[in-house]
Amino acid sequence: MAKIKLDLHDIYNKGDLIEKELNRVINEAFEKRISLVEIIPGEGSGQLKKRVLKFLDRKEIKKLYKKIDKDSKNFGRIFIRF
Repeated sequence: MAKIKLDLHDIYNKGDLIEKELNRVINEAFEKRISLVEIIPGEGSGQLKKRVLKFLDRKEIKKLYKKIDKDSKNFGRIFIRF
């Protein structure tokens, strides 16, 4: 199974770059028919994870993927299934 991993630890405080990277991996996975994207916002206060989930809930983004799974064992990890 092909997978893309995006770790947001290094850019957690750069709002415009976060959105740009999220767009990039979603579009790359969709175009290359990659079945899984793993996004790591980290555990922290949960603000970055909320931001990522809000981004993924946008109508134009939501139509590109099938399902979102939040890792039950690791609060700081989200899986997007295509």
